[in-house]
Amino acid sequence: MSITPEPLSFAEKQARLRLIRTDNVGPVTFRQLISRYKSAEKAIEILPELAKRGGRKKPLVACSMAKINKELDDLDQNGGELIVLGDTLYPALLAATEDSPPIMMALGHTHLLEQNSFAIVGARNSSVNGLKIARNFAEKLGQAGYVISSGMARGIDAAAHQGAINTGTIAVLAGGADVIYPRENTETYHAIKETGLILSEMPFGTQPQARHFPRRNRIISGLSLGVLVVEANHKSGTLITARLASEQGREVFAIPGSPLDPRAKGPNSLIRQGAQLTESVEDILEVLNIMSGRQLSEPQFDLFHSPPATEESDNELEKAMMAIKEKLSHTATSVDELIRLTDLSPSVVQTVLLDMELAGEITRHAGNRVSFC
Repeated sequence: MSITPEPLSFAEKQARLRLIRTDNVGPVTFRQLISRYKSAEKAIEILPELAKRGGRKKPLVACSMAKINKELDDLDQNGGELIVLGDTLYPALLAATEDSPPIMMALGHTHLLEQNSFAIVGARNSSVNGLKIARNFAEKLGQAGYVISSGMARGIDAAAHQGAINTGTIAVLAGGADVIYPRENTETYHAIKETGLILSEMPFGTQPQARHFPRRNRIISGLSLGVLVVEANHKSGTLITARLASEQGREVFAIPGSPLDPRAKGPNSLIRQGAQLTESVEDILEVLNIMSGRQLSEPQFDLFHSPPATEESDNELEKAMMAIKEKLSHTATSVDELIRLTDLSPSVVQTVLLDMELAGEITRHAGNRVSFC
Protein backbone atom coordinates (compact mmCIF):
# COMPACT_ATOMS: atom_id res chain seq x y z
CA MET A 1 0.00 0.00 0.00
CA SER A 2 1.38 3.41 -0.93
CA ILE A 3 1.74 5.84 1.94
CA THR A 4 1.07 9.49 1.20
CA PRO A 5 3.17 11.88 3.32
CA GLU A 6 1.26 14.47 5.31
CA PRO A 7 2.19 18.11 6.02
CA LEU A 8 4.33 18.40 9.15
CA SER A 9 3.96 21.17 11.70
CA PHE A 10 6.80 23.65 12.06
CA ALA A 11 7.51 22.28 15.55
CA GLU A 12 7.91 18.74 14.19
CA LYS A 13 10.13 19.93 11.33
CA GLN A 14 12.26 21.79 13.85
CA ALA A 15 12.44 18.69 16.06
CA ARG A 16 13.42 16.45 13.12
CA LEU A 17 16.23 18.85 12.24
CA ARG A 18 17.35 18.73 15.87
CA LEU A 19 17.19 14.94 15.90
CA ILE A 20 19.36 14.42 12.82
CA ARG A 21 21.87 17.02 14.06
CA THR A 22 22.33 15.06 17.30
CA ASP A 23 25.52 13.01 17.70
CA ASN A 24 25.30 9.37 16.56
CA VAL A 25 21.91 9.79 14.86
CA GLY A 26 22.24 8.81 11.20
CA PRO A 27 19.60 8.48 8.47
CA VAL A 28 18.73 4.83 9.22
CA THR A 29 18.51 5.42 12.98
CA PHE A 30 16.44 8.54 12.32
CA ARG A 31 13.85 6.47 10.42
CA GLN A 32 13.71 3.84 13.17
CA LEU A 33 13.29 6.44 15.90
CA ILE A 34 10.45 8.18 14.06
CA SER A 35 8.82 4.82 13.32
CA ARG A 36 8.88 3.74 16.95
CA TYR A 37 8.08 7.00 18.70
CA LYS A 38 5.98 8.63 15.95
CA SER A 39 7.49 12.09 16.44
CA ALA A 40 10.96 13.58 16.70
CA GLU A 41 10.06 15.33 19.95
CA LYS A 42 9.27 12.02 21.66
CA ALA A 43 12.36 10.38 20.14
CA ILE A 44 14.59 13.13 21.52
CA GLU A 45 13.21 12.52 25.02
CA ILE A 46 14.13 8.83 24.92
CA LEU A 47 17.64 9.23 23.38
CA PRO A 48 19.62 9.32 26.67
CA GLU A 49 17.99 6.11 27.89
CA LEU A 50 18.60 4.26 24.61
CA ALA A 51 22.23 5.39 24.38
CA LYS A 52 22.89 4.35 27.98
CA ARG A 53 21.40 0.94 27.26
CA GLY A 54 23.71 0.69 24.24
CA GLY A 55 26.79 1.18 26.44
CA ARG A 56 27.36 4.94 26.36
CA LYS A 57 28.98 6.28 29.52
CA LYS A 58 28.24 9.99 29.11
CA PRO A 59 24.62 11.13 28.64
CA LEU A 60 23.64 11.67 25.01
CA VAL A 61 22.46 15.27 24.74
CA ALA A 62 20.36 16.37 21.77
CA CYS A 63 21.60 19.20 19.57
CA SER A 64 20.90 22.53 21.25
CA MET A 65 17.96 24.66 20.20
CA ALA A 66 20.34 27.60 19.81
CA LYS A 67 22.18 25.77 17.00
CA ILE A 68 18.93 24.72 15.36
CA ASN A 69 17.52 28.25 15.46
CA LYS A 70 20.78 29.59 14.01
CA GLU A 71 20.58 27.07 11.17
CA LEU A 72 16.96 27.96 10.44
CA ASP A 73 17.78 31.69 10.56
CA ASP A 74 20.59 31.19 8.04
CA LEU A 75 18.21 29.30 5.77
CA ASP A 76 15.57 32.01 6.04
CA GLN A 77 18.04 34.83 5.37
CA ASN A 78 19.18 33.05 2.20
CA GLY A 79 15.60 32.62 1.01
CA GLY A 80 15.82 28.85 1.35
CA GLU A 81 13.39 26.13 2.30
CA LEU A 82 13.64 23.15 4.63
CA ILE A 83 12.91 19.79 2.97
CA VAL A 84 11.98 17.20 5.62
CA LEU A 85 11.60 13.45 5.17
CA GLY A 86 7.95 12.53 5.71
CA ASP A 87 6.64 15.94 4.60
CA THR A 88 4.73 16.51 1.37
CA LEU A 89 7.55 18.41 -0.35
CA TYR A 90 10.11 15.61 0.04
CA PRO A 91 10.83 13.84 -3.29
CA ALA A 92 9.17 10.42 -3.22
CA LEU A 93 11.83 8.60 -5.22
CA LEU A 94 14.59 9.70 -2.82
CA ALA A 95 12.40 8.84 0.16
CA ALA A 96 12.28 5.24 -1.09
CA THR A 97 16.03 4.76 -0.46
CA GLU A 98 17.09 3.23 2.84
CA ASP A 99 19.45 6.04 3.90
CA SER A 100 17.74 9.06 2.39
CA PRO A 101 18.73 12.34 4.09
CA PRO A 102 16.17 13.24 6.78
CA ILE A 103 16.76 16.95 6.15
CA MET A 104 17.81 18.95 3.08
CA MET A 105 18.38 22.67 2.69
CA ALA A 106 17.01 23.98 -0.62
CA LEU A 107 17.79 27.19 -2.51
CA GLY A 108 15.81 27.91 -5.67
CA HIS A 109 12.81 26.28 -7.28
CA THR A 110 11.58 23.37 -5.15
CA HIS A 111 8.84 22.46 -7.66
CA LEU A 112 11.60 20.71 -9.63
CA LEU A 113 11.51 17.98 -6.97
CA GLU A 114 8.08 16.98 -8.27
CA GLN A 115 9.40 16.20 -11.77
CA ASN A 116 11.23 13.13 -13.06
CA SER A 117 14.97 13.50 -12.61
CA PHE A 118 17.93 11.97 -14.43
CA ALA A 119 21.55 12.20 -13.29
CA ILE A 120 24.63 12.88 -15.40
CA VAL A 121 28.02 12.52 -13.71
CA GLY A 122 31.63 12.07 -14.72
CA ALA A 123 35.28 13.01 -14.50
CA ARG A 124 36.57 16.33 -13.25
CA ASN A 125 39.52 16.19 -15.68
CA SER A 126 37.18 15.64 -18.60
CA SER A 127 37.99 15.77 -22.31
CA VAL A 128 36.55 18.34 -24.72
CA ASN A 129 34.43 15.60 -26.27
CA GLY A 130 33.22 14.48 -22.85
CA LEU A 131 32.09 18.01 -21.98
CA LYS A 132 30.30 18.30 -25.30
CA ILE A 133 28.51 14.97 -24.77
CA ALA A 134 27.42 15.92 -21.23
CA ARG A 135 25.99 19.28 -22.35
CA ASN A 136 24.26 17.77 -25.37
CA PHE A 137 22.69 14.88 -23.46
CA ALA A 138 21.57 17.19 -20.64
CA GLU A 139 19.98 19.61 -23.08
CA LYS A 140 18.10 16.91 -25.00
CA LEU A 141 16.98 15.03 -21.89
CA GLY A 142 15.78 18.32 -20.45
CA GLN A 143 13.79 18.99 -23.59
CA ALA A 144 12.29 15.51 -23.19
CA GLY A 145 10.96 16.53 -19.77
CA TYR A 146 13.64 15.36 -17.34
CA VAL A 147 15.28 17.50 -14.67
CA ILE A 148 19.04 16.92 -14.75
CA SER A 149 20.74 16.34 -11.41
CA SER A 150 24.46 16.31 -10.72
CA GLY A 151 27.07 17.32 -8.14
CA MET A 152 28.35 20.64 -9.54
CA ALA A 153 31.94 19.40 -9.63
CA ARG A 154 34.22 20.76 -12.33
CA GLY A 155 34.18 18.94 -15.64
CA ILE A 156 31.28 16.68 -16.59
CA ASP A 157 29.00 17.72 -13.70
CA ALA A 158 29.27 21.42 -14.52
CA ALA A 159 28.73 20.76 -18.24
CA ALA A 160 25.57 18.76 -17.45
CA HIS A 161 24.17 21.58 -15.33
CA GLN A 162 24.98 24.13 -18.03
CA GLY A 163 23.22 22.05 -20.68
CA ALA A 164 20.05 21.90 -18.57
CA ILE A 165 19.94 25.48 -17.26
CA ASN A 166 16.96 26.36 -19.49
CA THR A 167 14.94 23.20 -18.76
CA GLY A 168 15.66 22.53 -15.09
CA THR A 169 18.64 21.23 -13.13
CA ILE A 170 19.34 20.23 -9.52
CA ALA A 171 22.81 20.64 -8.00
CA VAL A 172 23.49 18.50 -4.92
CA LEU A 173 26.38 19.91 -2.90
CA ALA A 174 28.78 18.16 -0.54
CA GLY A 175 29.13 21.29 1.60
CA GLY A 176 26.54 23.80 2.73
CA ALA A 177 24.02 25.03 0.17
CA ASP A 178 25.58 28.49 0.41
CA VAL A 179 29.16 27.27 -0.17
CA ILE A 180 30.33 27.48 -3.80
CA TYR A 181 32.80 24.69 -4.55
CA PRO A 182 34.87 24.73 -6.64
CA ARG A 183 35.10 28.51 -6.98
CA GLU A 184 35.42 28.24 -10.75
CA ASN A 185 31.75 27.19 -10.80
CA THR A 186 30.58 30.48 -9.27
CA GLU A 187 28.72 31.58 -12.39
CA THR A 188 27.12 28.15 -12.80
CA TYR A 189 26.09 28.14 -9.12
CA HIS A 190 24.28 31.47 -9.41
CA ALA A 191 22.61 30.40 -12.65
CA ILE A 192 21.30 27.23 -11.01
CA LYS A 193 20.12 29.14 -7.96
CA GLU A 194 18.22 31.51 -10.27
CA THR A 195 16.51 28.96 -12.52
CA GLY A 196 17.13 25.56 -10.91
CA LEU A 197 17.62 24.13 -7.42
CA ILE A 198 20.54 23.82 -4.98
CA LEU A 199 20.30 21.01 -2.41
CA SER A 200 22.44 20.01 0.57
CA GLU A 201 21.91 17.99 3.74
CA MET A 202 24.71 19.90 5.48
CA PRO A 203 24.31 23.05 7.62
CA PHE A 204 24.95 26.41 5.97
CA GLY A 205 28.61 27.39 5.94
CA THR A 206 29.89 23.78 5.94
CA GLN A 207 33.04 23.45 3.86
CA PRO A 208 33.06 20.22 1.81
CA GLN A 209 35.37 17.46 3.03
CA ALA A 210 36.30 14.14 1.43
CA ARG A 211 33.85 12.13 3.55
CA HIS A 212 30.94 14.34 2.44
CA PHE A 213 31.12 13.42 -1.26
CA PRO A 214 29.89 9.80 -1.07
CA ARG A 215 26.95 11.05 1.03
CA ARG A 216 26.21 13.65 -1.64
CA ASN A 217 26.43 11.00 -4.35
CA ARG A 218 23.67 8.86 -2.81
CA ILE A 219 21.34 11.85 -3.03
CA ILE A 220 22.17 12.46 -6.71
CA SER A 221 21.38 8.86 -7.62
CA GLY A 222 18.46 8.63 -5.19
CA LEU A 223 16.71 11.59 -6.79
CA SER A 224 17.01 10.09 -10.25
CA LEU A 225 15.41 7.39 -12.36
CA GLY A 226 18.81 6.64 -13.87
CA VAL A 227 22.44 7.74 -13.93
CA LEU A 228 24.63 8.36 -16.98
CA VAL A 229 28.40 8.10 -16.55
CA VAL A 230 30.19 10.03 -19.32
CA GLU A 231 33.86 9.73 -18.34
CA ALA A 232 35.53 8.34 -15.21
CA ASN A 233 38.89 6.94 -14.22
CA HIS A 234 38.91 3.40 -12.87
CA LYS A 235 39.02 4.62 -9.23
CA SER A 236 36.90 7.72 -9.74
CA GLY A 237 34.32 8.84 -7.17
CA THR A 238 31.88 8.85 -10.09
CA LEU A 239 31.83 5.06 -9.88
CA ILE A 240 30.59 5.37 -6.29
CA THR A 241 27.54 7.16 -7.66
CA ALA A 242 27.04 4.39 -10.21
CA ARG A 243 27.34 1.71 -7.52
CA LEU A 244 24.90 3.52 -5.25
CA ALA A 245 22.48 3.90 -8.16
CA SER A 246 22.61 0.17 -8.78
CA GLU A 247 22.04 -0.59 -5.08
CA GLN A 248 19.06 1.78 -5.11
CA GLY A 249 17.54 -0.05 -8.07
CA ARG A 250 18.24 2.71 -10.58
CA GLU A 251 19.31 2.12 -14.17
CA VAL A 252 22.98 2.83 -14.92
CA PHE A 253 24.04 4.08 -18.36
CA ALA A 254 27.59 4.58 -19.62
CA ILE A 255 29.23 6.16 -22.65
CA PRO A 256 31.84 3.76 -24.09
CA GLY A 257 35.29 5.08 -24.91
CA SER A 258 38.69 4.22 -26.28
CA PRO A 259 40.68 1.72 -24.19
CA LEU A 260 43.65 4.04 -24.69
CA ASP A 261 41.94 6.81 -22.69
CA PRO A 262 42.11 6.35 -18.87
CA ARG A 263 38.83 8.28 -18.60
CA ALA A 264 37.09 5.50 -20.51
CA LYS A 265 38.09 2.77 -18.05
CA GLY A 266 35.24 3.57 -15.66
CA PRO A 267 32.40 3.56 -18.20
CA ASN A 268 33.79 0.56 -20.07
CA SER A 269 34.03 -1.36 -16.80
CA LEU A 270 30.43 -0.46 -15.92
CA ILE A 271 29.25 -1.72 -19.32
CA ARG A 272 31.01 -5.05 -18.73
CA GLN A 273 29.15 -5.24 -15.39
CA GLY A 274 25.77 -4.71 -17.05
CA ALA A 275 25.33 -0.95 -17.44
CA GLN A 276 23.43 0.19 -20.54
CA LEU A 277 25.84 0.94 -23.38
CA THR A 278 24.80 4.44 -24.43
CA GLU A 279 25.56 6.13 -27.74
CA SER A 280 22.61 8.49 -28.03
CA VAL A 281 19.91 10.17 -25.95
CA GLU A 282 17.42 7.84 -27.60
CA ASP A 283 19.15 4.88 -25.91
CA ILE A 284 18.30 6.43 -22.54
CA LEU A 285 14.78 7.53 -23.41
CA GLU A 286 13.90 4.07 -24.68
CA VAL A 287 14.79 2.52 -21.30
CA LEU A 288 13.15 5.30 -19.28
CA ASN A 289 9.92 4.89 -21.27
CA ILE A 290 9.87 1.21 -20.34
CA MET A 291 10.54 2.08 -16.71
CA SER A 292 7.72 4.64 -16.59
CA GLY A 293 5.19 1.89 -16.02
CA ARG A 294 6.89 0.70 -12.84
CA GLN A 295 5.75 3.72 -10.78
CA LEU A 296 9.21 4.14 -9.29
CA SER A 297 8.33 7.68 -8.30
CA GLU A 298 6.15 6.44 -5.43
CA PRO A 299 7.56 4.30 -2.60
CA GLN A 300 5.22 1.38 -1.97
CA PHE A 301 5.83 1.26 1.78
CA ASP A 302 5.56 3.32 4.93
CA LEU A 303 8.48 5.75 4.91
CA PHE A 304 9.07 5.02 8.58
CA HIS A 305 8.25 1.33 8.75
CA SER A 306 10.45 -0.79 10.99
CA PRO A 307 9.93 -3.79 13.25
CA PRO A 308 7.82 -2.87 16.29
CA ALA A 309 9.63 -1.91 19.48
CA THR A 310 10.58 -5.00 21.46
CA GLU A 311 9.27 -5.79 24.92
CA GLU A 312 12.33 -7.78 26.00
CA SER A 313 13.80 -7.06 29.40
CA ASP A 314 17.08 -5.20 29.77
CA ASN A 315 18.70 -8.50 30.71
CA GLU A 316 17.48 -10.16 27.50
CA LEU A 317 18.63 -7.20 25.40
CA GLU A 318 22.04 -7.33 27.11
CA LYS A 319 22.41 -11.01 26.17
CA ALA A 320 21.37 -10.19 22.61
CA MET A 321 23.93 -7.37 22.48
CA MET A 322 26.70 -9.77 23.58
CA ALA A 323 25.71 -12.21 20.83
CA ILE A 324 25.72 -9.45 18.22
CA LYS A 325 29.07 -8.04 19.38
CA GLU A 326 30.61 -11.50 18.96
CA LYS A 327 29.65 -11.45 15.28
CA LEU A 328 30.60 -7.84 14.54
CA SER A 329 34.02 -6.56 13.47
CA HIS A 330 35.48 -3.40 11.95
CA THR A 331 34.57 -4.84 8.54
CA ALA A 332 30.99 -4.09 7.50
CA THR A 333 28.54 -6.97 8.01
CA SER A 334 25.02 -7.33 6.61
CA VAL A 335 22.25 -6.89 9.16
CA ASP A 336 20.44 -9.85 7.56
CA GLU A 337 23.56 -11.93 8.14
CA LEU A 338 23.62 -10.88 11.80
CA ILE A 339 20.01 -11.99 12.17
CA ARG A 340 20.82 -15.36 10.61
CA LEU A 341 24.02 -15.98 12.60
CA THR A 342 22.64 -14.92 15.99
CA ASP A 343 19.24 -16.57 15.53
CA LEU A 344 17.66 -13.47 17.03
CA SER A 345 14.45 -11.86 15.78
CA PRO A 346 14.75 -8.90 13.36
CA SER A 347 13.11 -6.59 15.90
CA VAL A 348 15.60 -7.51 18.63
CA VAL A 349 18.58 -7.07 16.31
CA GLN A 350 17.28 -3.69 15.10
CA THR A 351 16.68 -2.56 18.69
CA VAL A 352 20.18 -3.53 19.80
CA LEU A 353 21.81 -1.92 16.75
CA LEU A 354 19.79 1.25 17.34
CA ASP A 355 21.02 1.42 20.94
CA MET A 356 24.61 0.69 19.89
CA GLU A 357 24.63 3.38 17.21
CA LEU A 358 23.30 5.98 19.65
CA ALA A 359 26.06 4.92 22.04
CA GLY A 360 28.67 5.46 19.32
CA GLU A 361 29.59 1.78 19.20
CA ILE A 362 28.77 1.02 15.56
CA THR A 363 28.73 2.70 12.16
CA ARG A 364 26.09 2.22 9.46
CA HIS A 365 27.15 1.53 5.87
CA ALA A 366 25.32 1.47 2.56
CA GLY A 367 23.55 -1.76 1.71
CA ASN A 368 22.11 -2.27 5.24
CA ARG A 369 25.50 -3.14 6.73
CA VAL A 370 27.10 -2.26 10.06
CA SER A 371 30.54 -2.41 11.70
CA PHE A 372 32.29 -1.38 14.87
CA CYS A 373 33.42 2.27 14.81
